[in-house]
Amino acid sequence: MTPVRARRRRRSSAPGGPVGQTAVVTDVDDGAGQRDDPTGGGRAALDLLVWDAPNIDMTLANVIGARPTPASRPRFDAIASWFVEGAGDPDAPGAPEVEACVFANVPPQHVTSLQRWVEALRSFGYAVFARPKSQPDDDIDQSMLDHIDVRAHSHELRRLVVFSGDGRNFAEPLEQLARGGTEVVVVAFSEVAGYAISSELLHFIDIEDVPGAFAAPLDRVRLDALPVDGAWLRPTRSLREAAMSFLNRRG
Repeated sequence: MTPVRARRRRRSSAPGGPVGQTAVVTDVDDGAGQRDDPTGGGRAALDLLVWDAPNIDMTLANVIGARPTPASRPRFDAIASWFVEGAGDPDAPGAPEVEACVFANVPPQHVTSLQRWVEALRSFGYAVFARPKSQPDDDIDQSMLDHIDVRAHSHELRRLVVFSGDGRNFAEPLEQLARGGTEVVVVAFSEVAGYAISSELLHFIDIEDVPGAFAAPLDRVRLDALPVDGAWLRPTRSLREAAMSFLNRRG
């Protein structure tokens, strides 16, 4: 297995990382690699899901042209069911362990409102890595890569499912893992996931194609699923607002 090569190295903030980091609550044992490994490599197989919450939230808003409402947000219970089903029969020889992790930024002013969301995720079987967002450029991308790297060393990473449309940070390390034999699946909105759609190494699934991921169809027109007579794509911003923004940037 070829480990993820992160663009810069930090102390791992991932579950199972160095002593002193917050411990994760999952079913995956960092030291349980001897179990059910038919290859004789000494590490258990693992199917891992990582969710880039800031990216999915932002791209969802861009795609539907509005702030997401509870009705238009992803259903994490349905997504967990789809992911676990893809891991196969848990009683089969060599069946992989499964782990799903959501990575989120927590602005100080949203701590109270996000607490209920975090607890709901945990009740659906997800581990949550939450990081304070005190500066505009604070992000969790490296924390996600660190955790993938940890799991690539502690287990045989059989399948990696990444919910993110961020090609700038993820394209290279994900393709590196795919070259090493991991099945890498990118799940995002087709409007913003060109890096995965065009890759010969990564598998792409539009998030709306995950069964039950949304309670109702999103208000979007997908270029990969146009009706034969064509379709209008309405603006996501008023023309006057866009013009004013341009003038302000120009000074």
